Amino acid sequence: MVVEDTRIPGLLVVGAGAAVDERGWFREVVRVGELGAAAGVLPEFRQVNHAHTVAGGLRGFHAEPWSKLVYVVRGTAFCAIADVRVDSPTFGATETFLLGDPPGSAAALFLADGLANAYCAVTDVDYVYLVTAEWSPDADKRAVAWDDPDLAVAWPVTDPVLSPADAANPTLRERFGDHPRLRRPT
Repeated sequence: MVVEDTRIPGLLVVGAGAAVDERGWFREVVRVGELGAAAGVLPEFRQVNHAHTVAGGLRGFHAEPWSKLVYVVRGTAFCAIADVRVDSPTFGATETFLLGDPPGSAAALFLADGLANAYCAVTDVDYVYLVTAEWSPDADKRAVAWDDPDLAVAWPVTDPVLSPADAANPTLRERFGDHPRLRRPT
């Protein structure tokens, strides 16, 4: 297993090759001890979530006050991560990844507290994520528009299937308009 840093602090790519034979393939997804060493803190996962999303469906951007390990069990997902932590030096930065099939893609992503994730199902997808806190209706959740021009994600779809809530998410400028990185030059 290999854990790689990205240009966004707190976003790690967990890579693991697959052993392929006539039966199919096997991949070790994550070793929590190695992930903890790379992340600087040993994650204690408290809840496991599983979302099935149809091809063309898009979920996100959602940021919560807990860390996540995301893994695609079946299918292929185009994943986008945005840094919406107002005190981060990479506020507004994005990274994109293909997760899932084929087994040569990244195995999983680890997102530190406050990073926003979104994904588009390239095929029907089963998307599993482990989180370090149990869901709470009063958790500080920040959502951002999937098509935010400041994030400029090159999604594989132009007209995705969205929930009403995701279709109504504000842009970075609407949510964090006073942030110095979003101020327009005068």
